[in-house]
Amino acid sequence: MLTVHHLNNSRSQRVLWLLEELGVPYEIRHYQRDAKTMLAPPELRAVHPLGKSPVITDASHTIAETGAIVEYIVELYGQGRLTPAPGTPEQLRYRYWLHFAEGSAMPPLVMTLVFGEVPKRAPALVRPVARMIAKTVQESFLRPTIEAQLDLMEAELNRSAYFAGPDLTAADVMMSFPVEAAGSRGGLGTRPYLKAWLQGVQARPAYQQALEKGGPYAYA
Repeated sequence: MLTVHHLNNSRSQRVLWLLEELGVPYEIRHYQRDAKTMLAPPELRAVHPLGKSPVITDASHTIAETGAIVEYIVELYGQGRLTPAPGTPEQLRYRYWLHFAEGSAMPPLVMTLVFGEVPKRAPALVRPVARMIAKTVQESFLRPTIEAQLDLMEAELNRSAYFAGPDLTAADVMMSFPVEAAGSRGGLGTRPYLKAWLQGVQARPAYQQALEKGGPYAYA
């Protein structure tokens, strides 16, 4: 049986949601972040050398990286569900947003989190300088990048109910984490289509079932 090695408050929540949408049987092995560092526990290294989540095991396969996991599940278990028909414009949109989630959307969000921590962890003597550098990077580069990306998402959802057309696809599953991460910091602003999309996916029965099985999730 397919096993999801699930870390609390992590991107692996999307994998649970996808499996619930498809009705694929699976089991969960739960891992908890270190309360101080918020890093994954060393036990995950026994599953994959990088010791991070998400990672799944299925028969003899061990697969890491959310995008690769989502593509694997959809191709093997989807039976044509949650993906547009080949050769359609919707499939091009699907492929773009499926990879945009981790390739473009998440890096500036993660960097914002990191630069927010730098002044707190810097030695007291250099803390004012660290704070100034962090603020400069956030305001001159990270925030404008995130705002531009959110505007692009809003424009896309103005075209259709979901990121790849009128129906939910695995691209929406992938996009859920960066949108939730931005929303948790009040970053959605006055973007009604993005807010409506997020409320809609979070209200889906499969999403709620994944939350119940996955446990506490800070972005939900």
